Amino acid sequence: MNSTARPVEFSTVIPDGAALAVVTIGTDLPQNGALPQDAAAYVAASDYTGKAGERLAIPAGPGAPPIMLFGAAAEEGEMPDWRSLGGRIAQAMDGEKSSVAIAGLPDAAAMADAALGTQLGQYRFDRYKSDRTDPPAQAITLVGADANAASAMWSGRHRHLAEGVTLARDLVNEPANVIYPASFVESARAALRGVPGVTIEVLDETAMRRLGMGAIVGVGQGSPRGSRLMLITYRGADGPPIALAGKGITFDSGGISLKPGAGMWEMKGDMSGAAAVTGAILSLAKSRAPVHVVAVAALAENMPGDNAQRPGDVVRTMSGKTIEIRSTDAEGRLVLADAIEYTVQEKKPFALIDIATLTGSQVGALGGEYAGLFSREDAFADAALAAAEKTGEGLWRLPLHPTYRDAVKSDIADVKNSDASPAPGASAGAHFIEYFVPEDLPWLHIDMASMDRTSSDRPLVPAGASGYGVMLLDEMARSWQPE
Repeated sequence: MNSTARPVEFSTVIPDGAALAVVTIGTDLPQNGALPQDAAAYVAASDYTGKAGERLAIPAGPGAPPIMLFGAAAEEGEMPDWRSLGGRIAQAMDGEKSSVAIAGLPDAAAMADAALGTQLGQYRFDRYKSDRTDPPAQAITLVGADANAASAMWSGRHRHLAEGVTLARDLVNEPANVIYPASFVESARAALRGVPGVTIEVLDETAMRRLGMGAIVGVGQGSPRGSRLMLITYRGADGPPIALAGKGITFDSGGISLKPGAGMWEMKGDMSGAAAVTGAILSLAKSRAPVHVVAVAALAENMPGDNAQRPGDVVRTMSGKTIEIRSTDAEGRLVLADAIEYTVQEKKPFALIDIATLTGSQVGALGGEYAGLFSREDAFADAALAAAEKTGEGLWRLPLHPTYRDAVKSDIADVKNSDASPAPGASAGAHFIEYFVPEDLPWLHIDMASMDRTSSDRPLVPAGASGYGVMLLDEMARSWQPE
């Protein structure tokens, strides 16, 4: 297990002996008796302005716990980002041996958001470090008059969001000799064991071959570790479900179309889409959200074994549609093709969102701030962008176009999985997946290739796997209801 993070508590009073983080918007200090009498004069003599990202240590008396001011003032016209503030405080005060108290937040919602930020910001993946020293595990206490209401918000939803993101990060950070299709399934089962309203269905290779799922089976046939299709259903409401389908390539060598060796280790994270949908349904189910959701993880390991599929092969999906394999390194769209067809046939969703680390083209287009969003309908795209704005998980809409749709057609099969010039790579990937989605089914495609990990610490995302998509999908599942 990873080292223990500080738990979250709420109180109307500052605990004795706690290191104190005081939130300010500007230079006005709270009048709660927690600060020394000369604190205002000390602030006035400093360069501290109370803007977001600033902090200032306030001298405390001999033997007294440390005091730090944290600025929260946003740019003009914007609201303070309480979650990022919570992450900054947790990271800045991580080394304190005592408990930590956060004071000065304006209301219950701000306190609950900051609490979520503290949990996301202090995440660490250190279970394989033999010389690790566990950090202090005393609580972080959010202090304010609205502590009871904030605690209810935390317990009702925010805590479970943190659990979902943590699960996704753990899955992505694990090495590929630990997380492969079968063990991914077992990890999901363990995380969801005993959660009310949840059922899990798993198809192994034998079952998928019997159903004619040549696309997902073809991707994994070069590996001795068999592919899996996992469907997790949470029924918190009546009616048809929303389906969340995630690419789950537990390691992507490129197959016969072998990737360069430099950076290939990162391909243990090519299952970040499957991790995101699994984390999202964990959050939804544990918080007892009033929704009906199916999370689908299309799991395979793409290896260049002696039985691996070849460029030039033609495979057939469950519905009988045919795919020409131009590159075995364009495999994520293949596993999603069968996953989507099975989900649509068996679960009859009212809408479908797929999420995948799909293309290098998306990385080049948007960098590390946005995932690419594709939609056939403006209204659905707008709803996704609104959810992205609310959760802080960035999306940027990229184009679908008839010319790009035609570019994925094959000369010898229905479609081809690569070499789709003149379509940009991310659009070609989206149109390929679209081919397996019924025309009348509301559908969104999210290409998160640039978002699965970060190489540097951020307030909410320490270096490593980001857990991107969990909060976004949780929000979209709650807000996108059947008509």
